[in-house]
Amino acid sequence: MAQLKEGLAGVVVAQSKISKVFGEEGRLIYQGYDIDDLAPNATFEETAYLLWNGELPTQKELQAFQQQIQEKRSLPSEIMNLVTGPLVEAHPMAALRTAVSALAAYSPDPAPTPQGALQAGTDILAKMPTITAAHQRAQQGKDPVEPDEDLDHAGAFAHMLTGERPTEEAHDAMTQALVLHADHGFNASTFSARVTASTLSDTYSAVTSAIGTLKGGLHGGANTNVMKMLEALDASGEDPVDHAKGLLEDGEKIPGFGHRVYRTMDPRAVHLKQWSQKLCDQIGEPHWYEHTAAIQDFMLEEKGLHPNVDLYSASTYRGLGIDKAYYTPIFAISRVAGWIAHVAEQYDGNKLIRPRAEYVGETDLTWEDLSDR
Repeated sequence: MAQLKEGLAGVVVAQSKISKVFGEEGRLIYQGYDIDDLAPNATFEETAYLLWNGELPTQKELQAFQQQIQEKRSLPSEIMNLVTGPLVEAHPMAALRTAVSALAAYSPDPAPTPQGALQAGTDILAKMPTITAAHQRAQQGKDPVEPDEDLDHAGAFAHMLTGERPTEEAHDAMTQALVLHADHGFNASTFSARVTASTLSDTYSAVTSAIGTLKGGLHGGANTNVMKMLEALDASGEDPVDHAKGLLEDGEKIPGFGHRVYRTMDPRAVHLKQWSQKLCDQIGEPHWYEHTAAIQDFMLEEKGLHPNVDLYSASTYRGLGIDKAYYTPIFAISRVAGWIAHVAEQYDGNKLIRPRAEYVGETDLTWEDLSDR
């Protein structure tokens, strides 16, 4: 009998060249490049190109890639009307999931090949920021902002959210956040995308599956839960450590801590911690960072748990003035670069992903007529 591995813990299901998590070392690489090298240096477009092509672009290749994305940012009017009309009251991730699925109606059905995945992926990657920004502004009662083709991916997204060009610092913070979230091995949403792709379904379907998976509180939704915790702490006026102790005593988990793979501090959290402190100071609300850092110290001492990427992404986005309901969509806007890379890799030498379950139900029941039940 096959050995049961709940949650597929420790199970290797495929080989991949896209990214690797070194859990014991607290290290993450994309296509061979350390995240500590990429985060302060790479643009998001360079990162996406690297994930998709296995190498960093030349200047000419980068310009061509940026132009492809810029030309595809605008939404079909029907999709914009959907996002700002019937979906306006929907959860932002539900709106994003529905809109991405609907985009398939405006594109030829992409072939289930690596090249087909990248062609569809360029369309999806370009349009997801436009969808998310339009939805947030519609919820605020504001008109959508047309994408500015002179701005890069991070800058265009920030501009569409606020209607103003971001400061250099806000642009750099958004860029790093997108680079840091772009891929992370066979996480739940990536695996969901690969399972869908393994059936030879199309790329839009695979990304739609991934968005639905990322929405969950144990995955992409955790950063929103961190901000909810910080807001509850702020409203109560409690000491942050006392607040965390109270949550643990009530049997609740502290969001933003622990990881299936890392045994030390998530390297992405190291970078976001610096941005959290800087941005929260700039907006005159340093307590968001200070409370987070205090809880980090307590959880390490009390539970031996290190922070994951969600802990400091919450206060970083708060420092950028972003509504907490849109923290997870930002995660998706970044992670779609990795999803597309994995879909393309899955199509290349595809094998249907079909695990088995250990059946533990009855086996010898006998049929009874309805009148006798």
